[in-house]
Amino acid sequence: MEQTRIELLKKLTEARGISGHEDEVAAILRAELEGHVDRFERDPIKNLFALKGMDKPGAKIMLNAHMDEVGLYVTRITKEGYLHIGKAGGIDDRLLLGKKVLVGKDRLPGVTAIKAVHLSTREEIETTVVKADDIVVDVGAKSDKELAGKVAIGDQITFDTAFGTFGDGYLVGKAFDDRVGCAIVAELLKMDWPFPVIGMFSTQEEVGTKGATVGAWRYTPDISITVEGTIAADIGEVKDYQEVTNLGAGAVLTIKDGGMITDHRLRNQLIEVAKANGLPWQFKRMPAGGTDARSIQLTKSGVRALAVAVPSRYIHSPVSLIKVCDYENTVSLLSKFLAQLATTEA
Repeated sequence: MEQTRIELLKKLTEARGISGHEDEVAAILRAELEGHVDRFERDPIKNLFALKGMDKPGAKIMLNAHMDEVGLYVTRITKEGYLHIGKAGGIDDRLLLGKKVLVGKDRLPGVTAIKAVHLSTREEIETTVVKADDIVVDVGAKSDKELAGKVAIGDQITFDTAFGTFGDGYLVGKAFDDRVGCAIVAELLKMDWPFPVIGMFSTQEEVGTKGATVGAWRYTPDISITVEGTIAADIGEVKDYQEVTNLGAGAVLTIKDGGMITDHRLRNQLIEVAKANGLPWQFKRMPAGGTDARSIQLTKSGVRALAVAVPSRYIHSPVSLIKVCDYENTVSLLSKFLAQLATTEA
């Protein structure tokens, strides 16, 4: 994987941006794409649009990825200086204990905590899943007064996870859902295309695809490709169909998920491109989850939509895992597919 791509992915995954707090991610993408697109726009819900060749003839193509990540936010500050939390997006409560986090604009370090195991009953230990409402963040403060001007209700709390290499060809980090999609869309926007291209880096996907719902009305495409990081549960004794996808098996194509059915003709065309170029691909094997594609597809009189993803283990958690080869193969497949669209959709 090229060093420049590694560096971009590192910047994006280590950036902080729960739903509604995506400005840091948007700034990285804008700096990366400066000089490669014609202009940028933001809308009231803070979607970032990177527009290229809008005066060119041909079908308008949207490349979409969401900027937000799952995380937490401050709901209450106790007199003792502890922070109560709420969840932004779908996070399993079982994953929240004993995690290092960063709080607010000043990246105040903290840890998620409950009472010690020594003080818990056997029933609590063996049968109880501690809920997010019962977890606090300890930032080392002695009182709420000590946090005045440093932490406020509504501040974002993100997991403190470093990006890095892992094992044989793996990358580890947080928020691969969907910073990996953002990185791929940015790579595609650096390339030259003979048709209008709308790059839409959307907000608030993790709380109901809100950014894409309004963003696709601003620049409604003829064809949309949403690029995601999706579930890979290829671990342990998980049943084959529950693995959903497998790391190392290539780009993931969605037939149906929890919110949409993708365009059959475009999907079959994408498969033919993969076969013709010897690129690995796989189907998403469970109709689970949903993406921005479901909202884009329903815009105005309808949009032909695809969802293509990089498989990732442990998404919606403090840390996740992808393979370099899946990232590279997804970039290759989509670039070759777009090149074919230039001739078939002109």
